[in-house]
Amino acid sequence: MEQFMTFILSWKGFLLLFLIVSAIYIHFRGKTRYSFLRQLTDHSTFMAPINLLMYLFSSAPSKPYLSTADFPQLSLLKDNWETIREEALLLEQSELIKGADKYNDIGFNSFFRRGWKRFYLKWYNDFHPSALEYCPKTIELVRQVPGIKAAMFVVLPAGSFLPEHRDPYAGSLRYHLGLITPNDEKCEIVVDGQSYFWKDGEDVLFDETYIHHAENATEKDRLIFFCDVERPMKLVIGKWLNSFFSWFIMAAAASPNMKNDKTGNLNKAFRYLYSVRLLGKEIKQKNKPVYYGLKYAIFVSIFYLIFF
Repeated sequence: MEQFMTFILSWKGFLLLFLIVSAIYIHFRGKTRYSFLRQLTDHSTFMAPINLLMYLFSSAPSKPYLSTADFPQLSLLKDNWETIREEALLLEQSELIKGADKYNDIGFNSFFRRGWKRFYLKWYNDFHPSALEYCPKTIELVRQVPGIKAAMFVVLPAGSFLPEHRDPYAGSLRYHLGLITPNDEKCEIVVDGQSYFWKDGEDVLFDETYIHHAENATEKDRLIFFCDVERPMKLVIGKWLNSFFSWFIMAAAASPNMKNDKTGNLNKAFRYLYSVRLLGKEIKQKNKPVYYGLKYAIFVSIFYLIFF
Protein backbone atom coordinates (compact mmCIF):
# COMPACT_ATOMS: atom_id res chain seq x y z
CA MET A 1 0.00 0.00 0.00
CA GLU A 2 2.85 2.35 0.87
CA GLN A 3 4.56 1.68 -2.47
CA PHE A 4 1.27 2.31 -4.29
CA MET A 5 0.78 5.68 -2.55
CA THR A 6 4.38 6.64 -3.29
CA PHE A 7 3.81 5.88 -6.98
CA ILE A 8 0.52 7.82 -7.10
CA LEU A 9 2.22 10.83 -5.55
CA SER A 10 5.09 10.69 -8.05
CA TRP A 11 4.97 12.57 -11.36
CA LYS A 12 4.52 9.32 -13.27
CA GLY A 13 1.65 8.37 -11.01
CA PHE A 14 0.02 11.75 -11.54
CA LEU A 15 0.36 11.42 -15.31
CA LEU A 16 -1.09 7.91 -15.25
CA LEU A 17 -4.03 9.03 -13.13
CA PHE A 18 -4.64 12.02 -15.40
CA LEU A 19 -4.55 9.73 -18.46
CA ILE A 20 -7.07 7.33 -16.92
CA VAL A 21 -9.46 10.10 -15.82
CA SER A 22 -9.16 11.81 -19.21
CA ALA A 23 -9.78 8.58 -21.12
CA ILE A 24 -12.86 7.79 -19.03
CA TYR A 25 -14.24 11.28 -19.69
CA ILE A 26 -13.61 10.99 -23.43
CA HIS A 27 -15.24 7.56 -23.56
CA PHE A 28 -18.44 8.72 -21.87
CA ARG A 29 -18.63 12.09 -23.65
CA GLY A 30 -21.67 11.97 -25.90
CA LYS A 31 -24.28 9.27 -26.46
CA THR A 32 -22.38 7.19 -29.03
CA ARG A 33 -19.45 5.17 -27.65
CA TYR A 34 -16.87 2.65 -28.81
CA SER A 35 -16.59 -0.82 -27.32
CA PHE A 36 -14.13 -1.08 -24.43
CA LEU A 37 -11.42 -2.82 -26.48
CA ARG A 38 -11.63 -0.34 -29.36
CA GLN A 39 -11.52 2.61 -26.98
CA LEU A 40 -8.51 1.08 -25.22
CA THR A 41 -6.31 1.30 -28.33
CA ASP A 42 -7.97 4.20 -30.13
CA HIS A 43 -5.98 7.40 -30.71
CA SER A 44 -8.59 9.33 -28.69
CA THR A 45 -7.40 7.53 -25.54
CA PHE A 46 -3.82 8.70 -26.03
CA MET A 47 -4.92 12.22 -26.97
CA ALA A 48 -7.36 12.32 -24.03
CA PRO A 49 -5.18 14.40 -21.63
CA ILE A 50 -4.64 17.10 -24.27
CA ASN A 51 -8.27 17.09 -25.40
CA LEU A 52 -9.56 17.24 -21.84
CA LEU A 53 -7.65 20.52 -21.45
CA MET A 54 -9.23 21.79 -24.66
CA TYR A 55 -12.72 20.99 -23.33
CA LEU A 56 -12.00 22.55 -19.93
CA PHE A 57 -10.94 25.86 -21.49
CA SER A 58 -13.47 25.83 -24.34
CA SER A 59 -16.02 28.62 -24.52
CA ALA A 60 -18.01 26.77 -27.20
CA PRO A 61 -21.06 24.73 -26.15
CA SER A 62 -20.37 21.05 -25.49
CA LYS A 63 -22.71 19.52 -28.07
CA PRO A 64 -22.40 17.74 -31.43
CA TYR A 65 -23.63 20.56 -33.67
CA LEU A 66 -22.99 24.27 -33.11
CA SER A 67 -24.77 27.27 -34.57
CA THR A 68 -22.88 29.03 -37.35
CA ALA A 69 -24.57 32.23 -36.11
CA ASP A 70 -22.12 32.14 -33.19
CA PHE A 71 -19.25 32.27 -35.71
CA PRO A 72 -20.30 35.22 -37.92
CA GLN A 73 -16.91 35.33 -39.64
CA LEU A 74 -17.88 32.13 -41.50
CA SER A 75 -20.72 33.89 -43.31
CA LEU A 76 -18.18 35.26 -45.81
CA LEU A 77 -17.60 31.72 -47.04
CA LYS A 78 -21.28 30.90 -47.32
CA ASP A 79 -22.02 34.19 -49.08
CA ASN A 80 -19.37 33.35 -51.69
CA TRP A 81 -20.06 29.65 -52.03
CA GLU A 82 -20.55 29.84 -55.80
CA THR A 83 -17.11 31.43 -56.25
CA ILE A 84 -15.61 28.66 -54.14
CA ARG A 85 -17.55 26.06 -56.13
CA GLU A 86 -16.17 27.35 -59.45
CA GLU A 87 -12.58 26.72 -58.35
CA ALA A 88 -13.49 23.35 -56.84
CA LEU A 89 -15.11 22.30 -60.14
CA LEU A 90 -11.98 23.17 -62.10
CA LEU A 91 -9.90 21.10 -59.68
CA GLU A 92 -12.26 18.14 -59.97
CA GLN A 93 -12.34 18.33 -63.76
CA SER A 94 -8.53 18.34 -63.75
CA GLU A 95 -8.58 15.31 -61.40
CA LEU A 96 -6.57 17.23 -58.78
CA ILE A 97 -8.95 16.37 -55.95
CA LYS A 98 -7.63 12.90 -55.20
CA GLY A 99 -6.31 10.51 -52.60
CA ALA A 100 -2.71 10.55 -51.45
CA ASP A 101 -0.25 9.11 -54.00
CA LYS A 102 1.96 7.77 -51.20
CA TYR A 103 1.66 6.96 -47.50
CA ASN A 104 1.97 10.64 -46.57
CA ASP A 105 -1.43 11.55 -45.15
CA ILE A 106 -1.64 10.04 -41.67
CA GLY A 107 -4.81 11.92 -40.78
CA PHE A 108 -7.01 10.57 -43.55
CA ASN A 109 -5.14 7.51 -44.80
CA SER A 110 -7.88 5.05 -43.86
CA PHE A 111 -10.44 7.01 -45.94
CA PHE A 112 -8.69 6.74 -49.29
CA ARG A 113 -9.48 3.08 -49.85
CA ARG A 114 -13.17 4.05 -49.70
CA GLY A 115 -12.74 6.53 -52.54
CA TRP A 116 -12.59 9.66 -50.35
CA LYS A 117 -10.57 12.44 -52.04
CA ARG A 118 -9.17 15.82 -51.00
CA PHE A 119 -7.23 18.87 -52.17
CA TYR A 120 -5.59 20.89 -49.40
CA LEU A 121 -5.56 24.67 -49.42
CA LYS A 122 -4.10 25.13 -45.94
CA TRP A 123 -3.05 22.89 -43.08
CA TYR A 124 -2.30 24.47 -39.67
CA ASN A 125 0.34 26.70 -41.19
CA ASP A 126 0.86 28.37 -44.56
CA PHE A 127 -1.15 27.78 -47.70
CA HIS A 128 0.03 25.03 -50.03
CA PRO A 129 1.88 26.36 -53.11
CA SER A 130 -0.37 24.22 -55.33
CA ALA A 131 -3.44 25.85 -53.76
CA LEU A 132 -2.03 29.33 -54.35
CA GLU A 133 -1.72 28.41 -58.02
CA TYR A 134 -5.11 26.76 -58.54
CA CYS A 135 -7.41 28.39 -55.95
CA PRO A 136 -6.51 32.10 -55.63
CA LYS A 137 -10.09 33.32 -55.12
CA THR A 138 -10.90 30.79 -52.41
CA ILE A 139 -7.60 31.47 -50.65
CA GLU A 140 -8.30 35.20 -50.67
CA LEU A 141 -11.63 34.49 -48.95
CA VAL A 142 -10.01 32.18 -46.39
CA ARG A 143 -7.41 34.83 -45.58
CA GLN A 144 -10.23 37.15 -44.53
CA VAL A 145 -11.78 34.65 -42.09
CA PRO A 146 -10.07 34.61 -38.67
CA GLY A 147 -9.51 31.25 -37.03
CA ILE A 148 -9.39 28.92 -40.02
CA LYS A 149 -6.59 26.48 -39.26
CA ALA A 150 -7.10 24.11 -42.20
CA ALA A 151 -9.08 24.17 -45.43
CA MET A 152 -9.60 21.74 -48.29
CA PHE A 153 -11.99 20.50 -50.94
CA VAL A 154 -13.36 17.03 -50.24
CA VAL A 155 -15.26 14.50 -52.37
CA LEU A 156 -17.30 11.65 -50.91
CA PRO A 157 -18.09 9.44 -53.93
CA ALA A 158 -21.45 7.92 -54.70
CA GLY A 159 -22.02 4.69 -52.82
CA SER A 160 -19.21 5.25 -50.30
CA PHE A 161 -19.24 5.08 -46.52
CA LEU A 162 -16.87 6.35 -43.81
CA PRO A 163 -17.09 4.26 -40.61
CA GLU A 164 -17.44 5.59 -37.08
CA HIS A 165 -14.43 7.59 -35.93
CA ARG A 166 -13.31 10.52 -33.82
CA ASP A 167 -10.90 13.13 -35.09
CA PRO A 168 -7.78 13.34 -32.94
CA TYR A 169 -7.60 16.95 -31.77
CA ALA A 170 -10.25 18.96 -29.90
CA GLY A 171 -8.64 22.35 -30.53
CA SER A 172 -10.80 22.88 -33.60
CA LEU A 173 -14.37 22.56 -34.83
CA ARG A 174 -15.33 21.21 -38.24
CA TYR A 175 -17.04 23.38 -40.87
CA HIS A 176 -18.66 21.96 -44.03
CA LEU A 177 -20.03 24.07 -46.87
CA GLY A 178 -22.01 22.21 -49.54
CA LEU A 179 -20.82 22.91 -53.10
CA ILE A 180 -22.18 20.11 -55.29
CA THR A 181 -24.23 17.63 -53.32
CA PRO A 182 -27.04 15.14 -53.93
CA ASN A 183 -29.25 17.36 -51.71
CA ASP A 184 -30.60 14.10 -50.42
CA GLU A 185 -31.08 12.61 -46.94
CA LYS A 186 -29.28 9.51 -48.18
CA CYS A 187 -26.08 11.55 -48.29
CA GLU A 188 -25.55 12.34 -44.63
CA ILE A 189 -23.19 12.72 -41.70
CA VAL A 190 -24.25 11.42 -38.29
CA VAL A 191 -22.55 13.09 -35.30
CA ASP A 192 -23.20 11.46 -31.93
CA GLY A 193 -26.37 9.93 -33.33
CA GLN A 194 -27.71 13.15 -34.90
CA SER A 195 -28.04 13.27 -38.69
CA TYR A 196 -27.41 16.12 -41.12
CA PHE A 197 -27.52 15.93 -44.92
CA TRP A 198 -25.50 18.28 -47.10
CA LYS A 199 -27.15 20.85 -49.37
CA ASP A 200 -25.74 23.12 -52.06
CA GLY A 201 -24.83 26.50 -50.59
CA GLU A 202 -25.68 25.45 -47.01
CA ASP A 203 -23.18 25.10 -44.16
CA VAL A 204 -22.88 23.18 -40.91
CA LEU A 205 -20.53 23.34 -37.93
CA PHE A 206 -19.90 20.37 -35.64
CA ASP A 207 -17.53 19.01 -33.04
CA GLU A 208 -15.52 16.34 -34.84
CA THR A 209 -14.30 14.77 -31.58
CA TYR A 210 -17.72 13.23 -31.06
CA ILE A 211 -18.01 9.85 -32.75
CA HIS A 212 -19.37 10.34 -36.26
CA HIS A 213 -19.75 8.57 -39.58
CA ALA A 214 -20.74 9.58 -43.09
CA GLU A 215 -22.49 7.89 -45.97
CA ASN A 216 -23.34 8.75 -49.56
CA ALA A 217 -25.98 6.19 -50.53
CA THR A 218 -26.92 8.10 -53.70
CA GLU A 219 -25.68 7.89 -57.27
CA LYS A 220 -24.10 11.36 -57.20
CA ASP A 221 -20.73 12.40 -55.72
CA ARG A 222 -20.71 14.92 -52.89
CA LEU A 223 -18.27 17.85 -53.11
CA ILE A 224 -17.85 20.19 -50.13
CA PHE A 225 -15.53 22.86 -48.76
CA PHE A 226 -14.09 21.54 -45.49
CA CYS A 227 -12.43 23.66 -42.77
CA ASP A 228 -11.02 23.29 -39.29
CA VAL A 229 -12.04 26.36 -37.30
CA GLU A 230 -10.13 27.23 -34.15
CA ARG A 231 -12.11 26.35 -31.04
CA PRO A 232 -12.83 29.52 -29.02
CA MET A 233 -11.05 29.31 -25.68
CA LYS A 234 -11.45 30.95 -22.29
CA LEU A 235 -8.48 32.63 -20.62
CA VAL A 236 -5.06 33.39 -22.07
CA ILE A 237 -3.67 30.01 -21.03
CA GLY A 238 -6.41 28.19 -22.94
CA LYS A 239 -5.63 30.12 -26.11
CA TRP A 240 -1.90 29.52 -25.63
CA LEU A 241 -2.36 25.77 -25.11
CA ASN A 242 -4.48 25.53 -28.25
CA SER A 243 -1.92 27.45 -30.31
CA PHE A 244 0.94 25.34 -28.95
CA PHE A 245 -0.66 21.95 -29.64
CA SER A 246 -1.87 23.10 -33.07
CA TRP A 247 1.74 23.91 -33.94
CA PHE A 248 3.37 20.97 -32.17
CA ILE A 249 0.99 18.18 -33.24
CA MET A 250 -1.34 19.17 -36.06
CA ALA A 251 1.08 21.17 -38.22
CA ALA A 252 3.37 18.13 -38.28
CA ALA A 253 0.64 16.22 -40.14
CA ALA A 254 0.77 18.44 -43.25
CA SER A 255 0.21 16.41 -46.42
CA PRO A 256 1.03 17.54 -49.98
CA ASN A 257 -1.21 17.82 -53.02
CA MET A 258 1.83 17.98 -55.29
CA LYS A 259 5.59 17.49 -54.93
CA ASN A 260 6.30 21.19 -54.24
CA ASP A 261 3.94 21.22 -51.21
CA LYS A 262 5.24 20.72 -47.68
CA THR A 263 5.13 17.32 -46.01
CA GLY A 264 5.03 17.44 -42.18
CA ASN A 265 7.39 15.39 -40.03
CA LEU A 266 4.61 13.03 -38.92
CA ASN A 267 3.89 12.18 -42.53
CA LYS A 268 7.59 11.79 -43.34
CA ALA A 269 7.71 9.12 -40.64
CA PHE A 270 4.33 7.64 -41.53
CA ARG A 271 5.52 5.82 -44.65
CA TYR A 272 7.93 3.82 -42.48
CA LEU A 273 5.39 3.25 -39.71
CA TYR A 274 2.84 2.05 -42.23
CA SER A 275 5.12 -0.83 -43.24
CA VAL A 276 4.56 -2.15 -39.71
CA ARG A 277 0.83 -1.68 -40.21
CA LEU A 278 0.97 -3.67 -43.45
CA LEU A 279 2.75 -6.49 -41.63
CA GLY A 280 0.01 -6.39 -38.99
CA LYS A 281 -2.68 -6.66 -41.67
CA GLU A 282 -0.92 -9.69 -43.13
CA ILE A 283 -0.77 -11.39 -39.72
CA LYS A 284 -4.43 -10.52 -39.05
CA GLN A 285 -5.50 -12.09 -42.32
CA LYS A 286 -3.67 -15.32 -41.51
CA ASN A 287 -4.38 -15.59 -37.76
CA LYS A 288 -6.61 -13.11 -35.89
CA PRO A 289 -5.86 -14.43 -32.34
CA VAL A 290 -2.13 -14.00 -32.94
CA TYR A 291 -2.69 -10.52 -34.37
CA TYR A 292 -4.74 -9.29 -31.41
CA GLY A 293 -2.39 -10.96 -28.94
CA LEU A 294 0.59 -9.13 -30.44
CA LYS A 295 -1.35 -5.85 -30.69
CA TYR A 296 -2.32 -5.74 -27.03
CA ALA A 297 1.09 -7.02 -25.92
CA ILE A 298 2.74 -4.10 -27.71
CA PHE A 299 0.38 -1.57 -26.10
CA VAL A 300 0.92 -3.07 -22.63
CA SER A 301 4.70 -3.02 -23.16
CA ILE A 302 4.69 0.65 -24.22
CA PHE A 303 2.44 1.51 -21.29
CA TYR A 304 4.75 -0.30 -18.86
CA LEU A 305 7.90 1.33 -20.22
CA ILE A 306 6.38 4.81 -19.88
CA PHE A 307 4.86 4.54 -16.42
CA PHE A 308 6.87 1.88 -14.55
